[in-house]
Amino acid sequence: MTQKTEKKGLTAIVTGSSTGIGFGVARRLLESGINVVLAARTEKDLADAATRLSPYGNVAYLAGDVAEPGFGDRLVRKAVEEFGGVDILVNNAGVFHPKPFLETEEADLDRFFAINFKGSYFTAQAAVPEMKKRGGGAIVNVGTTLVEHAIAGFPASGAIASKAALHSLTHQLAAELGEDNIRVSTIATGIIETPLQRKMGIADVQSLAGLHLLNRVGSTEDMADAVAMLAQNDFITGTTLRVDGGHAAGHVFG
Repeated sequence: MTQKTEKKGLTAIVTGSSTGIGFGVARRLLESGINVVLAARTEKDLADAATRLSPYGNVAYLAGDVAEPGFGDRLVRKAVEEFGGVDILVNNAGVFHPKPFLETEEADLDRFFAINFKGSYFTAQAAVPEMKKRGGGAIVNVGTTLVEHAIAGFPASGAIASKAALHSLTHQLAAELGEDNIRVSTIATGIIETPLQRKMGIADVQSLAGLHLLNRVGSTEDMADAVAMLAQNDFITGTTLRVDGGHAAGHVFG
């Protein structure tokens, strides 16, 4: 399914884009004149998102799970069929919830790594050959500031370890793909107000504002600004950009 007809210019794939951060990122890229292919697990949610985003630009979508073998390939084929190629990949799809270390089981780790790491890995692997055909591109991975700054009261070793793997992948891919003019960066998020917070049982996300030096939680617009910048800046690669309100930089005392 595609909205609008003009198909020239850059094309981005944004995973996990039916709601929250991914939806906000897709909107910002569309506003910049970039074609966007949305991806998420639920067809109905994607169709609704595409309808809401269609006034801003050219939208297509494909439903599926990034952890499913071959979904990344199908997603890239969708972008090529609809818009002629792939220039930008935003690996936003992920799962994240607290679970104490001693209660974490192999099935938990399998799920975290399958979605947060392997899904991003293989989607990038599918997209890179198309980026090479276009003379370059950008991959933006969505990680977490908790990789650098753990919180004792938020036990999430499995989820954080899978995101740490994604942070490390960023550095290595930046090195391997630099000669092809493909830039790779990570955004280390702080607490962003999205439906994910409610899914984790946080009824009042604003109560966590004090964890950030700026004394507020982030918005999807904050994230969208950062992703759009990294996706379009031709001289940034291998970086981890903190969009965390100062969370990892220091603490409020007293």
